[in-house]
Amino acid sequence: MDEPISLTERYPAKYWHALTDGRIQCDLCPRDCKLREGQRGACYVRGRVNDAMVLTTYGRSSGFCVDPVEKKPLNHFYPGSSILSFGTAGCNLACKFCQNWDISKSRSFDKLADEATPEAIARSALQRGCKSVAFTYNDPVIFTEYAMDVSLACHAKDIKTVAVTAGYIHKAARRDFFEKMDAANVDLKAFTDEFYVKQCGARLQPVLDTLKYLCRETNVWVELTTLLIPDLNDSEEEICAMSEWIAKELGTQVPLHFTAFHPDYKLTDVPPTPPAKLITARRIAISAGLQYVYTGNVHNRTGDTTYCPSCGTELIVRDWYEIELYRLTSDGHCPDCNTAIAGHFEKYTQAFGRQHIRVMPA
Repeated sequence: MDEPISLTERYPAKYWHALTDGRIQCDLCPRDCKLREGQRGACYVRGRVNDAMVLTTYGRSSGFCVDPVEKKPLNHFYPGSSILSFGTAGCNLACKFCQNWDISKSRSFDKLADEATPEAIARSALQRGCKSVAFTYNDPVIFTEYAMDVSLACHAKDIKTVAVTAGYIHKAARRDFFEKMDAANVDLKAFTDEFYVKQCGARLQPVLDTLKYLCRETNVWVELTTLLIPDLNDSEEEICAMSEWIAKELGTQVPLHFTAFHPDYKLTDVPPTPPAKLITARRIAISAGLQYVYTGNVHNRTGDTTYCPSCGTELIVRDWYEIELYRLTSDGHCPDCNTAIAGHFEKYTQAFGRQHIRVMPA
């Protein structure tokens, strides 16, 4: 049974309509949850109160941290800069392998200990020298109204905003949401509908539609992440098909990150991803024409490094999240052959390094 929605949780939500049978339907994501009075959607944070939709997590967070932007992961969006990261609770997918499950699958709002207005978050990012703010840990799609208001406050102070998302969102909300974002790392969890249905309780096509929209119709900087899970989405055939689709439909300059799975949540009986599998996946993606392919969650200097796609020289050498060598020009060109590197860059001064600092918005 759904917990009652308290007065403090009743922030008016967008993206819903009334049905003829007395229920209301949430139009935020393809789950299309249909609710009677007092019920919550599958995400658990959007619910019905007094014949209207409310968002229960507006202004409430599961924590704030200052991270290197590479941790999102974003390797081509102001490399070496710091980013203020936060999330709320809940999720509109049901991934059995979720590695932030204590937050995204939480049905206890006791975890939402930190409260912050959009203006306080923007001010905190500015005070701590952060180039951007990331909506992460759980999917910002489900707290769209809060994320969009934070973005407006950040942009007023020249702070960028980043969505770390699965991209599972309907067309109208997608337009409004990403209009407020400067960058996104989208989890392309697999390249089969079977995986999405069985492992995530979702479908693949809406995610592909979001990716095509972002890369073809917006100025949002996009990077992709695929968590490779042994025997579920890591076959060479699937990786090849996915890489070829990305090259054809999104472009060869979209960075792709292959990351390693570790047993968690409902997939504790699946072994960790062997580092060799990530290296093979990277090779396949590069062979398919992708110019910027990375490995994550493992120590692999080659897989962390940004190379010039024309002359092959090392441009940004990383050791985990620490930048050891940075050779790009201030406007993002290779200093050897003058090839423009896809992304957003500026004059580089000092790597942010390995810091991971928990903060509270002031």
